Amino acid sequence: MSTESTETPSIEFLLDVPIQLNAELGTCVMTCRDLLKLDIGSVVQLDKPAHASVNLYVNTKLVARGEVVVADGNFGIKIKEVVSRPGTLGKP
Repeated sequence: MSTESTETPSIEFLLDVPIQLNAELGTCVMTCRDLLKLDIGSVVQLDKPAHASVNLYVNTKLVARGEVVVADGNFGIKIKEVVSRPGTLGKP
């Protein structure tokens, strides 16, 4: 009698595991000299225009794009495009 199961194992136990979510507004390159000059009120110019999409990453995997919004006095991201969904990763 075999103890192996042919059923797909449930991944429900993973649903409450915390993950790292990062939003990338843009990037820039600056010298150490310019970095040391930064102070309160300094503006760092990024490589994206003001109304460009914000990339949303889970760990280092791009999962969505959206736009910055203000919700209850805090910044948030309104999702405009889902790049990959759990359960479809790696599938064509």
